[in-house]
Amino acid sequence: MHGPDPNDKEPMKGFPQVGYLKNFITRENIVVGDYTYYDDPDGPENFEQNVLYHFPFIGDTLRIGKFCAIAKNVTFIMNGANHKLSGFSTYPFQIFGKGWEKVMPDTTDLPFKGDTEIGHDVWIGYDATIMPGVKIGHGAVIASKSVVTSDVPPYSIVGGNPAQLIKKRFDDQTIQNLLDIAWWDWDAEKITANLKAIVGNDLTALKAQI
Repeated sequence: MHGPDPNDKEPMKGFPQVGYLKNFITRENIVVGDYTYYDDPDGPENFEQNVLYHFPFIGDTLRIGKFCAIAKNVTFIMNGANHKLSGFSTYPFQIFGKGWEKVMPDTTDLPFKGDTEIGHDVWIGYDATIMPGVKIGHGAVIASKSVVTSDVPPYSIVGGNPAQLIKKRFDDQTIQNLLDIAWWDWDAEKITANLKAIVGNDLTALKAQI
């Protein structure tokens, strides 16, 4: 056998709170890679409730890579939460109509920070919040209850509000080697054959595979 089926909603039989997330996604503007899981005692089908202000007309996408671990109550704030900042008031008069729709802003007047992108093999802890347009690099760790307002480099550990760098997981050369190896793009058979090196720290063994 070469690992579980990424198309299985419940990869841990008898433990339904953990589900491979891509199989629960219903929105076209959320893209999730294989083996990424969401752990929620209330059910992984609740994930999309935590992706807030994600309106199709805004045009942003939430992209999450493969092999990510996402804990309960991780919240993604998307660009639809933004209010116009160039005027004297940030109040969204236009959404209430009754004559106030005449000040409907052009979408170019609204702050737009682009897609939110989570790399591969990222661990996001309980109750963390990811703000619009943030890019989180491969192998990063986001501490519980963090508020991530800016990009996170690969293989970094960040925490706090706003989240700050706590430390890098490895030295710069090792990080670059891991990015070059990109084991998450290997097929399931190759990953299975090299699991000990992946979950351990046998960089030499992994480099021998490329």
